[in-house]
Amino acid sequence: MSGPKDKVKTEKKRILVVEDDIAIITILAEALTQENHEVKTTQSAHEALELVKTFRPHLVITDNDMPDMSGIEMLRHFRSQQNYVTVIFISGRTDSQFVAEALRAGADDYIRKPFRMNELFARIEVAMRVNEVHSDLLDANLRLQEMIDHDDLTGLYNMRSMYDKIDVEIKRAKRFGRHVACVMLDMDKFKSVNDQHDHLFGSFVLKEVGEIIKNSMRDVDFAARYGGDEFLIVLTETTLEGVRIFSERVRKSIEGQNFELNKDKIRLTCSLGFSVGGTDDNRTARDLVREADHALYRAKHGGRNRIEG
Repeated sequence: MSGPKDKVKTEKKRILVVEDDIAIITILAEALTQENHEVKTTQSAHEALELVKTFRPHLVITDNDMPDMSGIEMLRHFRSQQNYVTVIFISGRTDSQFVAEALRAGADDYIRKPFRMNELFARIEVAMRVNEVHSDLLDANLRLQEMIDHDDLTGLYNMRSMYDKIDVEIKRAKRFGRHVACVMLDMDKFKSVNDQHDHLFGSFVLKEVGEIIKNSMRDVDFAARYGGDEFLIVLTETTLEGVRIFSERVRKSIEGQNFELNKDKIRLTCSLGFSVGGTDDNRTARDLVREADHALYRAKHGGRNRIEG
């Protein structure tokens, strides 16, 4: 092994070295530290699995032959996790079948021992560029999923995934002998907002209502914009009394809110209907939402600005 003539200047990265040969560990740790990387080392694949969670390295450099678990087995554990980590194999094994197995298992690169340090640094640079592209793609996918799942006006969920979420909560409620509730909320005479003002002010009001709902919920609850000026709120691990208290709190908050934007202002009320289930019945998410919607209908026709369940 020989060192590089010119040191490659790279952004400081976290690198984990997994190797049973203490001499190679020492050489790699010293060289990588001199290249301004943050380095941790271990001779145990099991310890490496934990370090990936706590140290969160950008790159893992690993041999295959270790006493407690092979490098390929460790790699398969890495690839079963959601958070991607770049892995470079360094091994004395030269048979093409093993190299192919390592690459198919998810290795990003493979270097045979003995290796030259300048070649290793070059491959690390390439691996880090790929790592950054992968990270950017993951961030973009997460942002895209956020846009798909959430209403861009209120920040609440849209209805695309709500029924699946409610069904999960129903199963959890049945398992632990608890209740889950669906609350439908509709703004009273919302048409007057757009008629007397404009759609920009109407959007402002809906956004404010979304904030009131979010501020009224616990962390374990979730809500969606059902459509127009109608909202669906799901309360988990609750009781009938808890649903009534929550619904009344939201009703009073909206009734007491002075919606004001520039020269436009208005006072509004809302109506709410709810359903409770999830213990020993066979109702689905759609059943609960339908029952809450029927209760909302009764609240509307019973005089508005009220709660029915």
